[in-house]
Amino acid sequence: MTDTTPPPDDAPKGKGPSRRALMLGAASASAIVSIKPALAQTAGSVLNCEIPVPDAGRAGNYIAADGTLVPPGTQGAFPAAGRAFTGEEVKRALNGSSLPGTTYEQSRAYTNYIRRLQRGTSGFTCFASLQMPRG
Repeated sequence: MTDTTPPPDDAPKGKGPSRRALMLGAASASAIVSIKPALAQTAGSVLNCEIPVPDAGRAGNYIAADGTLVPPGTQGAFPAAGRAFTGEEVKRALNGSSLPGTTYEQSRAYTNYIRRLQRGTSGFTCFASLQMPRG
């Protein structure tokens, strides 16, 4: 007598990888291909995000050398930057360069302000993302 029971579904039916293994491999490759551009796009958007100095909710204040906000006209303090700085500009300034269109002292005051940003302040998310290590 011969056995006519079909082999189980996961039993190899021939040479080479099973259909299931091929499908899993294709799905994994697809995930890798779609993740890399997303990471590149995220890194690019971090450098293009903007940080206003000061944020709109505090417009009209001056920035003291230590980065605190002070009333307009305070001796030794600087008026608002006049434009937001990009993440890339801030990153360079944090590494020793000056922010575009500023004097050395202004740039230091503005970067000190940026370092003091807290959650809920415009520009905080951009600054925080600059601090994250890149892999």
